[in-house]
Amino acid sequence: MIVKGQKINDRYEIIKTIGEGGMANVYLAKDTILDRDVAIKVLRGDLASDEKFVRRFQREALSASSLSHPNIVEIYDVGEDDGNYYIVMEYVPGKNLKQVLKKRGNLTVSEVIDIMLQITSAMGLAHDSLIIHRDLKPQNILMMDDGGVKITDFGIAMALNATQLTQTNSAMGSVHYFPPEQASGKGSTLKSDVYSLGIMMYELLTGYLPFRGDNAVEIALKHLKEPIPSIRSEFPNIPQSVENIIIKATAKNPKNRYNNANEMHEDLLTCLNKERLEEPKIKLKYNEGISDDVAFEVDKENMDDSLVSQIKDTKDNKNKTIIILGSVLGGLVVILGIVYFALSIFATSKDVKIPDVKNLSVEDADTLLRKRGLKVALKSEEEPSLEVEEGKIIGTKPEIGRVVKENTEITLIISTGQVTYEVEDLTGKNYREVKTELEIRYSLKVTVEEKEVEEKKDKKYDKEEIVAQSVKKGEVLTTGDEIILYIPKVLEKYPDFVNENWSITDIQKWAKEKEISLVIIEKETNEYKEGAIIAQSRAKDSVVTKGAELKITIAKKIETPEEVEPNPATPPEEQGTN
Repeated sequence: MIVKGQKINDRYEIIKTIGEGGMANVYLAKDTILDRDVAIKVLRGDLASDEKFVRRFQREALSASSLSHPNIVEIYDVGEDDGNYYIVMEYVPGKNLKQVLKKRGNLTVSEVIDIMLQITSAMGLAHDSLIIHRDLKPQNILMMDDGGVKITDFGIAMALNATQLTQTNSAMGSVHYFPPEQASGKGSTLKSDVYSLGIMMYELLTGYLPFRGDNAVEIALKHLKEPIPSIRSEFPNIPQSVENIIIKATAKNPKNRYNNANEMHEDLLTCLNKERLEEPKIKLKYNEGISDDVAFEVDKENMDDSLVSQIKDTKDNKNKTIIILGSVLGGLVVILGIVYFALSIFATSKDVKIPDVKNLSVEDADTLLRKRGLKVALKSEEEPSLEVEEGKIIGTKPEIGRVVKENTEITLIISTGQVTYEVEDLTGKNYREVKTELEIRYSLKVTVEEKEVEEKKDKKYDKEEIVAQSVKKGEVLTTGDEIILYIPKVLEKYPDFVNENWSITDIQKWAKEKEISLVIIEKETNEYKEGAIIAQSRAKDSVVTKGAELKITIAKKIETPEEVEPNPATPPEEQGTN
């Protein structure tokens, strides 16, 4: 047992425990040689006693220590002291993403894209080195106060097989992020990490996981069989380009996913560009490729390591045999153990219709649901509502009226009433980010309109910058209220054609672009070089109006009679006459 004040390897002095988990306990310690705070993860006893795992763990941790990236927790040291196997790593104060989600519910689109760009950048480096994390989830993403994130648990996750990963998370943690091939016992690839990133992105945007269940088998089956729910069905303000990234990353068939985190990163970079926001939705058959040997055939040699066999053996120690149904219609392999176990859960359960609990108190809804043989989730969800008073039930997940099996867990959605928003000074901010936040977080009706503005030398406007707002700072809005955000419609002004050395060709091109009528007038003069712009009918800095007429006067040299040189042979009185 590690205690405060204990020194590991005569170097790392334990200050306090900062975390306890299935794989390891985490301690804040002082590196007495380099005089810095570090985090030390000490493997739990059953993992430390597994010699095969320890060797792999040391090898993988050392491999991960080669990764140097601002978004990866740096590994300083790997070692053993008196039977305690440990990793010494960078100490990152703050919370993990799962803790942030529990506090906030969900994050804004712009926040999620920023976080995912950081994560995919880091994982891109790992994938370039052919290093697979295998346990990407919000719990393994640390968030700093400045908005930066760092990926942790490289090394431990890479050294674990699927069974150990499941056991160390009580069969209900990592399985939420497992790709179908990993859940069914196949080995992990770079694309397995991509799938986990897609699930994580879904959770960050919505505040909940796409696949939930009472046990690991139920969740694994959903990863294998069910399409990922449409994120825009509940959050229509999320751009289609963003949902498309999730659809591609979480494709059932690995062949339809991004090849690696770098490809996903490149897509994230442009997903909020204006021209992409309403791009066509990616269409994938959710079970496309499900019979593909690469993706879904059970690995017989590694069957004992599969999530499915581990859970089955835990459920029924008497039955150690997993029957595999042979090749059917093109080689589809069915995990009969999963099917048997799943059926054993549901076959004896009767169907129950979720009762209408809308407008009931939480206590009354809980009582009614339990009377119908349903379970009530410990964690509820909250949403603003114009119709349902604060503290009463808006609805449920699964939805009211749906027929489910007895003992199904029901999540209550509780009204927070009308959410209030004290209006800030929004000028200067990006209208897309503000619009998304106001619509999703505060349920406001947001419209965007153009407002004519004049640019000056010391003030240039970004085309997506908010230049004005319909509601003043300090006023309070509630759910359903409207606010208009104004973006710049920059007023074009006439240049100083005369003194800025414009050519007539340039003026003609400019006039065509501004859709104004150009009239060119020639004036004979020897005061200016021929073709020079000498006058304009519109004063410089006056506002350009579409369809207006602009007269440009250009210099034309005065033609004079040619002078004739005197002929010496001609008498003076005849010179000048012909």
